[in-house]
Amino acid sequence: MDKVRFGIIGADFDLRANMVLVNYPKDRGELVALCDLNPAMFEKFKVKYPEMSDVSCYTRLDEFLSRKDMDAVFIMVRDNFHEEIAVAALEAGKAVYLEKPMAITVEGCDRILETAMRTGSKLFLGHNMRYFDSVLKMKEIIDSGIIGNIQCVWVRHFVNYGSCYYHHWCAEQKNCNGLLLQKGAHDIDIIHWLTGAYSERVVGMGRLSVYNRTTNRLKEGEAPDRKKAFRDENWPPLEIDKLNPNMDVEDHNMLLMQLSNGIQASYEHCMYAPDSERNYTFIGDKGRVENIGDCGDCEIHVWTSRTKRATPDIIHKIKARSGSHGGSDAKIVEAFFDYIQYNKRPNVSPIAARYAVAAGVMGHISMRNGNIPQDIPALPPEVLEYFSEK
Repeated sequence: MDKVRFGIIGADFDLRANMVLVNYPKDRGELVALCDLNPAMFEKFKVKYPEMSDVSCYTRLDEFLSRKDMDAVFIMVRDNFHEEIAVAALEAGKAVYLEKPMAITVEGCDRILETAMRTGSKLFLGHNMRYFDSVLKMKEIIDSGIIGNIQCVWVRHFVNYGSCYYHHWCAEQKNCNGLLLQKGAHDIDIIHWLTGAYSERVVGMGRLSVYNRTTNRLKEGEAPDRKKAFRDENWPPLEIDKLNPNMDVEDHNMLLMQLSNGIQASYEHCMYAPDSERNYTFIGDKGRVENIGDCGDCEIHVWTSRTKRATPDIIHKIKARSGSHGGSDAKIVEAFFDYIQYNKRPNVSPIAARYAVAAGVMGHISMRNGNIPQDIPALPPEVLEYFSEK
């Protein structure tokens, strides 16, 4: 295959779809088509990328997917549409880049996996944190054995731009299920990856306690200011206005995870914190590793002797890379092209993406039903075997 001819489903280039056009290798790929229910997105696209004004535009998915000259698609739409669109694209024989989370139900994930198996179409999941330099360094350290065998994991994520999830569709469970999927799927997946095991049982706690008390909400037909949440003056949380008039998604979540190899983990995130930091701590029987910062200029601290927290034995300094999400977006798009053209296995597998969703889904079921522990539905051996070879 000389060039991958690809299309994008979900043509809002003010959001996640733009990372495809910024990062795809121009010598290896060609955008041939866009698909979106809103024709206004096509006009915005042509203004932003006039050099691509000849790209075909479709409002009907079936017409878009019927193109025989299109090898692959990027699915960059709302979470609740992932399942149906991914299944349709796989049925059409396209290689699929599916943005995380894989789906908003376990059953939806399993349907996607079944379709990929039956059709033989390639399925790639957009878990870009597997390409973060900080995560790769922590994996290298853990795999080296320097901190011994991991016994427990603590992960906390403060999010000072968290109101962005309450300006629009993410505020409602019907669209995303909950933020353990939309936001937490990244972190749950990294816990699974670096520990080498998936969750078997989870307990969840969480509630909507801050953004539901805000006033002056968006009115019918009023568009949200998507960039507002990322401005420092968007503070304090209870004074933030123009949020979604309807919300039932928890604005902090806590998840306890029992992994299949005996390791135990906890994950917490808060969407109304004053600062932002994603912090992982992996503790083994010979030491521990912790990241200070997750992208940009950051450090990985390692303790291998009995000492103070402020004096780690080893400090790995990681320099910032250019590009969105610390350069990981460029790396994951390139990995998708490598998978299509060279059959090079990517860092993330559909199985891992499914188990990240499953842990989040069952965590939300737990927290919404009296914090009762929930077992993670296991996949059949033949599904595991199929994707282990892909």
